Amino acid sequence: MKRKLFILLLAVALVISLGSLGGCGQGQAAAGGTITIGSKDFTENIALAHIMADMIESYTDLKVNRKVNLGGSNVALKALQNNDIQMFPDYTGTIVANYYQEETGSSEETLEKTRQLTEQDGFKVLKPFGMNNTYTLAVTRETAEKYNLKTFSDLAQVSENLVLGCEFEFQDRPDGYPGLQQVYNMNFKDVKGMSHGIKYRSISEGEVDVVDAYATDGQLKVFNLVILEDDKEYFPPYDGLPLVRQDILAEYPEIDDALNQLAGLLDDETMQELNAKIDSEGMKAEKVAHDFLV
Repeated sequence: MKRKLFILLLAVALVISLGSLGGCGQGQAAAGGTITIGSKDFTENIALAHIMADMIESYTDLKVNRKVNLGGSNVALKALQNNDIQMFPDYTGTIVANYYQEETGSSEETLEKTRQLTEQDGFKVLKPFGMNNTYTLAVTRETAEKYNLKTFSDLAQVSENLVLGCEFEFQDRPDGYPGLQQVYNMNFKDVKGMSHGIKYRSISEGEVDVVDAYATDGQLKVFNLVILEDDKEYFPPYDGLPLVRQDILAEYPEIDDALNQLAGLLDDETMQELNAKIDSEGMKAEKVAHDFLV
């Protein structure tokens, strides 16, 4: 009789134990959740989105969906506003000058204005990654030597003889070609809009003479291009950083701590090297992001 009672009690204890474990598992699932990170349609932004996703998955219980290569800046912003994505990597100069069409200043001034402008619309920018991916203009060494080009002002004097190849949004955004026309009186013979990747092939094959570029582009080294000096300091700072919806941070405050661990880790040279691994060595952006963090 005692043996039967012991077995019965043991069985009850086992049921209770399994129930507790099941409840614990349900609690952990509820404490997790799923978020979506997006990116624009160029190498660096895609890589940064994967780095952000890896950090969140490593330091939180959240699952991350990745919607990379969405399109240009305004496409990514629209997705964020519509809550199709909850965050994406962006740049201070783009936010201030392009989204809000406000004046930029130094890196510190532009960052502070970025914080103020985004907060009023329900977003938050976290700590900068460390690189300043400012716009620049680049030419082949042959073109630089032929026209003795060192600065944007030098280029403006011969621009009517040259063809500019640039990303589609650069043609129209206020901090792009329209501003160059005003500040430098730079008017090219023709302007050809194209994707980020195609423009480097176009300049190497002589289809265009000048390209817009990001200071951290890996392909600047790959194609041995000459970066011209923005001697009137036209282009604003473009410090890279996460742009996140405030409501998702309120729901999952651990995201803030996870992503802020990236602060200052990616200087210009490091970012250029990561970009080159993708663009010239053919590595997947996901692997480059993972390898950087491990």
